[in-house]
Amino acid sequence: MQEILNKLNESQKEASSHIDGAMLILAGAGSGKTKTITTRLAYLIGVVGIDPANTLTLTFTNKAANEMRSRALKLLGEGRNFTPLLCTFHKFGLLFLKFYIDRLGRKNNFIIIDTDDKKRILKSFESAIPTSTLSNEISNYKNSLFSVDDVLKNANFLNVEREKGDFYQKVAQIYKKYEEYLWANNLVDFDDLLVLTYKILDADEALADEISNRYKYIMVDEYQDTNDLQYKLLRKLCKSHENICVVGDDDQSIYGWRGAKIDNILNFKDQFSNVKMIRLEENYRSTTPILRAANELIDHNRNRLGKSLKSTIGSGDEIEIMESIDESAEAAKIAKKIKTLLSQGVKAPDIAILYRINALSRSLEEWLNKEQIPYKMVGGVKFYERAEIKDIISYLRLVTNQNDDFSLRRIINRPKRGLGNVSLAKLEKIAFEAQISLFEATQILDENDEAFSKKVRQSLIEFGANLKELATLDSVYSLIDKLEAKFGIKKYYESLPDGAERAANIDEFYALIKDQIKQNPSFELEEFLNELTLTSEADGISDEMISIMSVHASKGLEFKHLFVIGLEEGFFPLIGDGSDIEEERRLAYVAITRAKRNLSLSYALSRFYKGQRTRLNKSRFLSEAGLIQGSLVIEESGDFKKGDLVKHKIFGIGRVSAVTKIKKEQKLTINFAGNVKEIMSSFVTKAV
Repeated sequence: MQEILNKLNESQKEASSHIDGAMLILAGAGSGKTKTITTRLAYLIGVVGIDPANTLTLTFTNKAANEMRSRALKLLGEGRNFTPLLCTFHKFGLLFLKFYIDRLGRKNNFIIIDTDDKKRILKSFESAIPTSTLSNEISNYKNSLFSVDDVLKNANFLNVEREKGDFYQKVAQIYKKYEEYLWANNLVDFDDLLVLTYKILDADEALADEISNRYKYIMVDEYQDTNDLQYKLLRKLCKSHENICVVGDDDQSIYGWRGAKIDNILNFKDQFSNVKMIRLEENYRSTTPILRAANELIDHNRNRLGKSLKSTIGSGDEIEIMESIDESAEAAKIAKKIKTLLSQGVKAPDIAILYRINALSRSLEEWLNKEQIPYKMVGGVKFYERAEIKDIISYLRLVTNQNDDFSLRRIINRPKRGLGNVSLAKLEKIAFEAQISLFEATQILDENDEAFSKKVRQSLIEFGANLKELATLDSVYSLIDKLEAKFGIKKYYESLPDGAERAANIDEFYALIKDQIKQNPSFELEEFLNELTLTSEADGISDEMISIMSVHASKGLEFKHLFVIGLEEGFFPLIGDGSDIEEERRLAYVAITRAKRNLSLSYALSRFYKGQRTRLNKSRFLSEAGLIQGSLVIEESGDFKKGDLVKHKIFGIGRVSAVTKIKKEQKLTINFAGNVKEIMSSFVTKAV
């Protein structure tokens, strides 16, 4: 086992052989961080002799977790009948809640709902506020650990500078209804997987000690993407020790808009004692010209721990700067270049186009179609969010858990069987009065029940009987066949205008289940359905086409031939209220470091955008990366700005009305519901 360290460079070796105490592995793009993490896990188990059950490795995607697990087990060799817990934060929350959610008075047969399910619930409350806005606000509240009471209490103040009057009061009321709905139907949304886990641990010190003693060696991947709640949860998991190893890159922190706090990685060395920090700076992905530009660019950021990538590949082609008169000319040039690359034998998956703003994809798509270049837009409708797939998942959920009223409501009239909202309301009344589930209500209907018409009554009885029959089947193969025979879901979707595509999706889903059964003799349908809900959005890139995507979607990917478009001021970087120039620069750094051999950076002199043609200036990032001559753009530093909502541990929620720079910190003038205070910035956090 000691030989597993021999394939590592010195920094990787030092990180992998570290045992006790906190450690920050600052892993640059393409520096072999996955190799380092998996080797350290294998080292702890296979060399040091740590019980695998005492390790916990947390990631952000199922794809990353599966890859790491596979690599670690390969290093450990055959003949081992254990698997260390290596999963996403949300999967850990799911596993924890299955054992401990009863401490909140909830049952452990809860159903996880995804974003689409959440929006359907919110839409049912018939608010004038857009569903996506409600969804985001509620998610922000939960991740800030704001209860319904907290939001209701602060709603009046939050409206002070908002044009739409009682916006926050309305959101607070919807939040209350939403939480009551989840509780009544025993549902758990993505945010709850972490929020409820944290609340349980926070309320029970003995349990927190027990869990912390169980997981004595914790590793966290992509630590720069953690939010405040995830940090607090990790503190609970490290309650009895500080054996935490975090791996990340402050220069690739690009999810501030999603709640990620770069402060978590920047301040790690101050939040734990005797932190060991190791920099992985040897890059195995990109050539020297690409890394030279990336290093020069990111060096303009003030809030970073600092490192410089060095290429192990060596010299290569210089970065190409493309100038075009407008977006159409830009797209035409790129499409022709890609067509030439393909004709020269370059494989389509080795080519990608990135953009900062999704709206820039229109002319690209137009020209790729003209040149007959197959492409995949990463970030389209995900497979498991398609209506036909969600319907089948709901049927299967209902078969595995007949108390799942949420799933029953979705498919009670899919395919259509004459059971509309009126019929459902009557069934809900029967269930409520008898204190039973909707499915159980279908079982107590008789031929003479006068609450329904004869046709509807018969449909409900037949619907319930068919579900009951499916639930008695031992074989999942038989279940799939009977599901189609009894309910004709595929036949229903085939009758729609895009029926052929939908039917193909259904066939693919059924094939996936059968393949899972073949690969896993201990396959359990309920576990499979829970895994689907947690499936990452980054796992659907085709092998037969080039990829076009936003820079955000490109995180973690790499391409031999890369084009980045829209490098103009106002487009990349985005400029204006709410924009963060340092995060924009990190985005550009991520974009550049996706390239392995050839990189083309493109800007247009004008674009047709938001209804009018606009003259544009080249992005400052081109000159900051040392690629063109350009004047320095002076920036204001600081995390807080006028208008920010902040939270103080004594005064509660307030709004920043003025910012004054004092040395390395800011003094903030904050209005706490009419009580104006001047507070140093280090004593407050952003509220939402």
